[in-house]
Amino acid sequence: MKHRFLLASILFATFSLVSCLSSETKGDPKVRTKEDDKTDSLLLVYDSSKEDKYVAEFMQRLHTRSGFNGNVLVAKKGRIIYQKALGWADYLHRDSLKTASEFELASVSKPFTGTAIMQLVEQGKLSLDDDVKKFYPDFPYDGITVRLLLSHRSGMMNYVYFIDEIWRKEKRDMKKGVSNQEVMKIIAERKPNPYAKPDTRFHYNNSNYMVLAAIVEKVTGKLYADYMMEHVFKPAGMKNTHVYSTTVYPKIPVDVVGHDRNSWRYSVAQNFLDGPVGDKGIYSTIHDLLLFDHALRKGRLLKKVTLDSAYKGRNKPVNGHFNYGYGWRIFDGEGNRKVVYHTGWWHGFRHIYVRDIDKDIVIILLGNKVNGSLLHLDDLYKHLGVPVIRKGAYSGAGSAPGSDED
Repeated sequence: MKHRFLLASILFATFSLVSCLSSETKGDPKVRTKEDDKTDSLLLVYDSSKEDKYVAEFMQRLHTRSGFNGNVLVAKKGRIIYQKALGWADYLHRDSLKTASEFELASVSKPFTGTAIMQLVEQGKLSLDDDVKKFYPDFPYDGITVRLLLSHRSGMMNYVYFIDEIWRKEKRDMKKGVSNQEVMKIIAERKPNPYAKPDTRFHYNNSNYMVLAAIVEKVTGKLYADYMMEHVFKPAGMKNTHVYSTTVYPKIPVDVVGHDRNSWRYSVAQNFLDGPVGDKGIYSTIHDLLLFDHALRKGRLLKKVTLDSAYKGRNKPVNGHFNYGYGWRIFDGEGNRKVVYHTGWWHGFRHIYVRDIDKDIVIILLGNKVNGSLLHLDDLYKHLGVPVIRKGAYSGAGSAPGSDED
């Protein structure tokens, strides 16, 4: 009788624990369900017979006349109206692009790093007003906070040029990647001159988001790649998105090669500067970027109030409309029209990722041949009813067209 009572007690306790855990995770948007998988698979369904003919013809012209080489996806109100792989993944080996090809996102990685930081803020693990010295006591600059890093107001120099100069002068190994933690150590030791005093001006540069990724690692005790996979990519259903660093991979395991100088002759090999991540280093597909938009809209990754904060311009507007928030470039239009976007340019890759928040339109162009083709998208924006995302198309208060500084 005693044994039966003990067994019943254990079973009841186990059932209670499972029920408790189930109720805790049931309402957690970061925990994926079968219904989420079903919704995402439907979101990615594409019927080429119903493609937007104007967009199809526009992209074909952009490919043949302006030299755009890459993948494109346009979605409207949760439905893909056009997608296509145009050109070569690797010209040398004559490998064609596929819609599932993974591209180095370059600075389109920054919205992901911003998302990770804002998650940690929501969890109370850090504050926007935390000083970098809280996490890295040897950091040589005073008064640089998480908030200033997110909005590019830290005044830091660009570590890419600083590290590159050291490696060349000291004849260091140009192939082996340098990590974020190593860069932080070099900055502490060498104390490079800052560009400006903290919070005096907007100065876009990669140092801000390299440091933010280092903070993610320090706060969580995990590699940036592992945190992003567990807390951003998987919850968003992004099954073909990874963080790749040359500190881990001597050769980045993707097939898409970047081509620089508007010539197929110049394919770009990864080197030590492909080691630091957060400012770049995320590899993804057009479909996964659509899923990222969907996850943000549905509150799977961040609360609405947090997103609203990230989408708020934190600098002086350029030409009356363009700004930068927390990880996002911003176009503020008339009637509170909000478009958030980011561009990317790194080692032969050139991209733009546009999210019209109000009209639920997503435009993704991932290119692996650097040229001016992405400067010729005005008619595409007009056809879709999206503001023209090009500073030179507007006049108004702020910096000169195309400038990243106020």
